[in-house]
Amino acid sequence: MGPLIDVAALRGLLAAPAGTASSVRVLDCGFDLFDTQAGERAYAAGHLPGAFYAHLDRDLSAAKSARGPVDGGRHPLPTRAQWAQRLAQWGITPNTAVVAYDDQGGCYAARAWWMLRWMGHHRVAVLDGGKAAWVADGGALDVTVPTAASVADYPDQAPGMDTVTADELLQRLGRVSLVDARAGERYRGETEPLDTRAGHIPGAVNRFFKHNLQPDGRFKPVQALREDWLPLLQPGAPVVHQCGSGVTACHNLLALAHAGLGEGVLYPGSWSEWSADPSRPVALG
Repeated sequence: MGPLIDVAALRGLLAAPAGTASSVRVLDCGFDLFDTQAGERAYAAGHLPGAFYAHLDRDLSAAKSARGPVDGGRHPLPTRAQWAQRLAQWGITPNTAVVAYDDQGGCYAARAWWMLRWMGHHRVAVLDGGKAAWVADGGALDVTVPTAASVADYPDQAPGMDTVTADELLQRLGRVSLVDARAGERYRGETEPLDTRAGHIPGAVNRFFKHNLQPDGRFKPVQALREDWLPLLQPGAPVVHQCGSGVTACHNLLALAHAGLGEGVLYPGSWSEWSADPSRPVALG
């Protein structure tokens, strides 16, 4: 599976003959940072048939550190063992095809995609256009909450995605292509509605994740993404992605993978962790 899947291909997976369709899991990842129950309400009102709900705070993140965002940021990654347990609860094994979606342009679904790739899972994609594309194509929504047969915790295997810590990134500034997925006004430090300080990590370039999308909410064609992205990348340098808390950065990681430009590295703590430590440098403008 590629990083994106369209509605027709998803229908094909869901319509597979008996005995094979059970190997497909759909995850509804809808969320709102300013109303953390909005995604659950939308899921309860109607979701793709058979979809499980993946909550950003409870399922796609670990509990916040007692020291606050200074350790791990606002959405710390769970341990791989914790994530393996959650995948088992959804009935996901290494052979399961997983499709994640949301109705926010794919930014939360991309977090689930990245986390599965991080576990070494390859059969995972984001539904291009999300719930809106499904409905526009005549797809029905369901209100039934599915149950999954119990399976063993997802096995430990080599990660398919890499991460970098704040200390490692600090030592590598200037020697990596660092890309900030936040909106331009937050990157420039004109406003900061969520985190400790305004601004950005020195040396970062800005690529607002929504610029990966067309007006209809689907990703831009591969060639358009390549033309957008190539000027931002230092030839031969590793690409590190960050955002506010390690969520929308995954959208940029997905866009790069879709465009055939590699998969890059995630700084999970992102600006929320970086800015919470007053000893770390900050740039404005």
